[in-house]
Amino acid sequence: MHEKQGVSTHVLLVVAMAVIIAVVTGLSLLLIRHHLRNQVKDDLSQDLQHSVIAFQNLQAERLTTLERENALLSSLPTLKALMTSGDDLTIQNEGADFWRLSGADLFVLTDPSGRVVAAYARNSGVDPALRNGVVTLLQSPGKHYLIDGGSLYACALRPLYFGSDQGGTLLGYVVSGISIERTVREISQPTSAEAAFLSDGQILASTLGSAAQASLVRQSPLLAQTGGSPATLQLGSTTFLSSSEDLSAQSTLPLQLVVMQSLAPAERTISDINRMVLVVGLLALLSGTALMVVVSRLVTRPLEELSRSVRAFGLGDPGHRVPRHGTQEVRALSTSFSRMRSEIQKANQAVLESERLATIGRMASSVSHDLRHYLAAIYANAEFLASDRFSVKERAEIFAEIRAAVAGTTEMLESLLIFSRTGAGVRRQPELMTSLVEKAAAMVRTHPDAEGVKLVAQYTLPSETAASVDGKQIERAISNLLLNACQSARSLGPRANVAVTLEAQERQILVNVTDNGPGVSPNIRKSLFEPFVSQGKQKGTGLGLTLAHCIALEHGGDVVLLSSRPGETIFQMKVARGFPAQDTMDALGVERYEQVIPDENVRT
Repeated sequence: MHEKQGVSTHVLLVVAMAVIIAVVTGLSLLLIRHHLRNQVKDDLSQDLQHSVIAFQNLQAERLTTLERENALLSSLPTLKALMTSGDDLTIQNEGADFWRLSGADLFVLTDPSGRVVAAYARNSGVDPALRNGVVTLLQSPGKHYLIDGGSLYACALRPLYFGSDQGGTLLGYVVSGISIERTVREISQPTSAEAAFLSDGQILASTLGSAAQASLVRQSPLLAQTGGSPATLQLGSTTFLSSSEDLSAQSTLPLQLVVMQSLAPAERTISDINRMVLVVGLLALLSGTALMVVVSRLVTRPLEELSRSVRAFGLGDPGHRVPRHGTQEVRALSTSFSRMRSEIQKANQAVLESERLATIGRMASSVSHDLRHYLAAIYANAEFLASDRFSVKERAEIFAEIRAAVAGTTEMLESLLIFSRTGAGVRRQPELMTSLVEKAAAMVRTHPDAEGVKLVAQYTLPSETAASVDGKQIERAISNLLLNACQSARSLGPRANVAVTLEAQERQILVNVTDNGPGVSPNIRKSLFEPFVSQGKQKGTGLGLTLAHCIALEHGGDVVLLSSRPGETIFQMKVARGFPAQDTMDALGVERYEQVIPDENVRT
């Protein structure tokens, strides 16, 4: 039989190594990606904070410059003289010169009440609502962001006095401002950040495109919920990390500065790193797999060879080569197995030798008693024949006893010879089974051990039923079974009965031998078919059932004890009708025959 072969050890090692490398690579990718994304967000958050701080510092410098310029303008006598004229049209016409002189994006002149007298801007014009913003600046000196319609200015406010600033007369106010558009671009250029100013859902200044601005307006409520912490915005196809600063306290209207940094470069960098890690992981997988294949072969091949040696030894091949290479542990295991195999072989040889000697001893013990009995009878009767005191009739009786002793000796020797030759020289040819049974029964009826026993043969198959067998051996096996039954039933005297029946099946023939003796002793039922087992018999070699069993095995059958109780003992012999297959002989005949006779030298 072939054992099921499982997955080899080196395949398991290679697969395990590949799985481990794949898992480690995947986890590394996830960890690196997670770490990089967090690191990128932290770095961008810091950059955004720096951008906001840079904007605030830049605005502070701009406001300081505007305040100095306003201080210079407010000290000009010409501007003071213009503001004392009281004519709005004159102030508006001549005030443009001071606007150009200031270089500001927004220039506003107001009267002491805060009414806008003249206003100039570099954009398309001045919104009529500018007066409200200017009034707010006048009332709240801390506010320096002025929202004029859709424009945003960083402004500086300066009172204009006739005389000294402490004791002079207030003529009005000078307001100059710089457009935040330039500041936004100045923030964006060095940092590659995007910036936008939002007021009530409207973008006042931004470096974004029109589509991105529309997306930013839609997501402006999200910025209000973040509380100034970094937030992720999806503007079109680009993802931004944003940071916002609420400038409402410094503006005439609600104002929010949003600084954004695109995550696309960081994502590209992370993707490049992922590809590098993936390539390194694949290289590690390939190199690790190749290395594991080599290592596993170095480790597992000797183990596989050792496993084959163990299986071969278990199947009876003691000469299979044991590996002498491999790791130190494998070599130690091979050495231990070699030592164990040698010890087992020696032990088996000792067991076989002891069994052979025991078999010879049992055979000598069994044979010597009967042989001495027969020889004693021959010797004593031979002395009687040498005497002249016996008549012719008495001499004939003495001669008959000698002939019976010689026949018994011959029968015993023939049994031993058949026992020694069992398994070889079987000559098969078609034989009528009824004829073989009749011959065996006739031979047993003449045996002294069958005297007084009623022997009956019954057939439940046609008389012409034939089988391909060795006739002499089958006849001998049947006669041994009948003689054993007669010896068992003889103790009953006239009531002793023995019956033999034949049954035909499709592939075999059954021979059943039944006697009404006391039955087989439980002590010998397990060893009933072993040689020299003859408990309860006064004479005999103890080979009758053994020979019958061996002959049946050689003919593709068997001999079994079907039933054994006082008054009924049934032995059944099965014989194949055709030539038994070789594998059947190997599986049944040879193996079981070697169980009966463990040493081949005894048979020869």
